[in-house]
Amino acid sequence: METEFTPILAIVGGVLIGIASVLLMALHGRIAGMTGIVGGVLPPFSSDWTWRAAFLAGAILAPAVLVATGYEIPFDVPPSSLALIVGGVIVGFGATLGSGCTSGHGVCGMARVSPRSIVATGVFMASTFATVYVVRHVLGGA
Repeated sequence: METEFTPILAIVGGVLIGIASVLLMALHGRIAGMTGIVGGVLPPFSSDWTWRAAFLAGAILAPAVLVATGYEIPFDVPPSSLALIVGGVIVGFGATLGSGCTSGHGVCGMARVSPRSIVATGVFMASTFATVYVVRHVLGGA
């Protein structure tokens, strides 16, 4: 499946992520890192789980509203289920090792000019480049 770049949707999505991140910081003093947010709604529950649940509900309901209004979200998952599970475990390990995920470090940490987040985001990007190169050019995948 070829990915079709749509600059308008990319800009709108980026602006919405930025607004959500700024509002979460301004209203709750919290960083919009998805792994931290999800971690607070799983046992043992965080004392501030209500805003976490609301944030996650918005992340789930927004695409659902788009689909309900007739917008089609192109979605294709070529890897096997095993590859998805292994990839998820690796990403989870990396987010734990890096003390945060791409949303926490890449969006919020970089905006705060956090040296730790700048380094973490650089490592995320280098790992992504290396993974794509190996999958496409060494293993011959899509």
